[in-house]
Parts: sequence; structure tokens; C-alpha cells
Amino acid sequence: MAGLWFEDLAEGMVIDAEWTRTVTEADNVLFCSLTMNVQKLHLDAEFAATTEFGKPLVNSIFTLGLMIGMSVHNLTMGTTVANLGMTDTAFPAPVFAGDTISVRTTVVAARASKSRPDAGIVTFRHQAFNQKGTLVATCDRQALMRRRPEGGTA
Repeated sequence: MAGLWFEDLAEGMVIDAEWTRTVTEADNVLFCSLTMNVQKLHLDAEFAATTEFGKPLVNSIFTLGLMIGMSVHNLTMGTTVANLGMTDTAFPAPVFAGDTISVRTTVVAARASKSRPDAGIVTFRHQAFNQKGTLVATCDRQALMRRRPEGGTA
């Protein structure tokens, strides 16, 4: 499915990602390795067992990327120009290997661009939930979105 054009993104609109994703230990280890994050809480099961969590936590930046990435297919695929920023990012509950993540996105605001007549600025509120329905991540993302081309269909 192609992404939605600026004109399709009305304030208050809610879009659920079309699929869920189970996070694996390999995801977490690879992401930590790629980003050079050697935090024991993510990588050392023996250390993590001594913490209040009892097992390794999935890197929260992986969770953030997964949450936004899962929204792309049915929201912004081919219709976004660029991310402009992210605010109000929070991780209210941990993610562990084996958790299955689902994502809901709400259009918080949308306005025409003052400098680009072919685009608009949209604020998306992404929310990720684990398999129990617990909110595990949230972020407001501002994106420059393409307007529907002249003569384009809905």
C-alpha cells in the first residue's frame, strides 16, 4: 500500500499498523552492536538478572525505531519528504525479547507548509504496545508530507 498524502491526514485520524512484530534477542544484540551501545542491561543476562527487571531490556532506541518503522507501510511510504523532529518520547514500560509489538498512530496536527506549496507538516503521535496491551513507547513525530500531485487520484 502507498502512503497517505498530506490531504488524507486529518487531525484525529487513527491508523493501526497492518502487522505486529515479535522482538528477538538477536534484534537487540545486533542493534546494540551496530550503535556501539555496550550497556550491560541490554547485553549481559547475568547482570540483568540482578536488576529489578530480572532479564535484559531491549534497547529503547530500537523500540523507537521499530515503532516508527512499523507505521511506514500504511502511513508514509513514498509520501513523506523528511522527518523534521521528534518530541515527547517516552518509554513507560520495558520491552523484552519475545514481546510482540503493535503500533497505533494518531494525527495530532496538520498544516500547510508556508515555504513549500507541494507539502504540509503533520504531527504524528506513535504509540507502541506489547502483547498484553501495555504501552511501551510513545513519540510525537513531525514530518514534511507531500501533497497529492495535480490530477492525482484519491
